[in-house]
Parts: sequence; structure tokens; C-alpha cells
Amino acid sequence: MSTTTQRKIMIAANWKMHLNVSQSSLLIHRLHERIKTHRSVEVVLAPSMLVLQPVSMQIDRRKFHLAAQNAYQVDEGAYTGEVSFSMLQDMVHYVFIGHSDRRNKFNENLDTICAKMAAAVRNGITPLLCVGETKTERLAGETTRVLHDQVTTALANLTAREVQEVVIAYEPVWALSSGTDFMHHETPKPDEIAKAVETIRHNIKELYGVKASKQVRVLYGGSANASSAYDLLGVEGVDGLLVGGASLNYHEFSAIVDAAFRVQQEE
Repeated sequence: MSTTTQRKIMIAANWKMHLNVSQSSLLIHRLHERIKTHRSVEVVLAPSMLVLQPVSMQIDRRKFHLAAQNAYQVDEGAYTGEVSFSMLQDMVHYVFIGHSDRRNKFNENLDTICAKMAAAVRNGITPLLCVGETKTERLAGETTRVLHDQVTTALANLTAREVQEVVIAYEPVWALSSGTDFMHHETPKPDEIAKAVETIRHNIKELYGVKASKQVRVLYGGSANASSAYDLLGVEGVDGLLVGGASLNYHEFSAIVDAAFRVQQEE
């Protein structure tokens, strides 16, 4: 867990391409019933783009913050079907950038992710940058290089002060579950997670200084669930979790938030 008390624990839910408007509304109602307001734990929900606007009118913003799963890096123009960061300013606190789904299924490259990071910051939205290696890269011993390339290029157009506000999620692609099957997946060992988190902070320290490296919150995002959350949050340097399939189950997700609160109380 974080040893810096200034870094608030974040539990972020990525609903991916699941749930229509009514289903999302019901899930939020269930979560509101079960999740207490914890000043020491920030709970972030990332529904689909279609759901963001109606959900923004429903949620208790003292309890939940919203994130967009994606946005387009140009503020306006002839980009049919796209939603820009500027359009999201009044609805979301965060936006996911560089998620492995976007990198690997939609071919978003390092330059695109760099442009999206800058677009988020100039529109007053905090980027939640996702980084991580594939199974092939891991087996080839390239994890450190991959993390270096993904982190440094994504932050290239930001100042040290702007970098301090960024949230980074380490999500090893090989450890991600498929869809809602969040109980069957491979999880890296605690020392592997700790090493990856330290690598991320080291890269930031080298380019933006000690203060930025200590301020940045680093989450773990490899198929966390209620049974693993407590132990994952206990890993040195981990400031929270990016939850995929388990976030669609209100029992699982509320238990994960409870685990975060327990860990915070023990510090």
C-alpha cells in the first residue's frame, strides 16, 4: 500500500462495453445502497459513453466520481462519431487513456496516446493512463522497456506539475480476465507488481523529479476481485485498483471498496 498519506486510495470501475442505460442506473442504485462514503477512498465509475450523461444526473458525487472510457484528441471538427475531451468537461473527473483494449484492439499507438493525454489535461480532465506488457513481451523479459516506453511517451507533452495529477494503472495484459469471468485469470506475484510500480515511478522521477514521482497515484489493474483486493492493496506502492469484470457485480465491487477502506484504516 502507499506509504505517502497524501495519495488517496482509488478504486475505479471499468464497465467496458456492458450495460445499457437502465441496467447502469440499477447497478448504481445497488452500489449506492452498499458503498459508504469514505473520505480516504475515492470510488470512480466508468460506464459506456452513451450512459455517461444520464448517470451523471443520478450519482451522488460525494460518493462517486465519473470517468470516460475513451475520448478523441481533437477538441472539435469533422470527426463523425467521435466524442472529444472538451465535450466531457462538465461530466467526468477522469478519462481512461491507453487501456490495453484501445492499444491492442483499436491500434492506438504511442503518439495517439500522447495526444490524448495532452487533450485531457488542456480540457481540465485528469488522465488515468493504463500501461502494461503483453504475455509475449513478458516472456521476452521486456516488461521494464515496455513500461518505460509507454510512460515516457504518454507524459512527453506535460509539465512536472501536470504529471503530479495523473493517475497511472499498471495492467499486465497477460493477467486480464475475459469479460465477466473475473474469477479465472493469472495474477502476477506481489514482488512483480511492486517492481512494475517502482519502474513506473522511477521513469517519472528521472524526467519530472522526485515530487512528481511521489505524488502520482499508481493503481493495479489485473482482474482484481473481492477475494484478492485486500492483498493487492497491500503491495508496496499500490494506491488502488482498476477493476474490470468484478465491477459489474455490485456484491464484488462493494466488497473491494470495503477492502480498500480496511487497508487505509490499518495504515
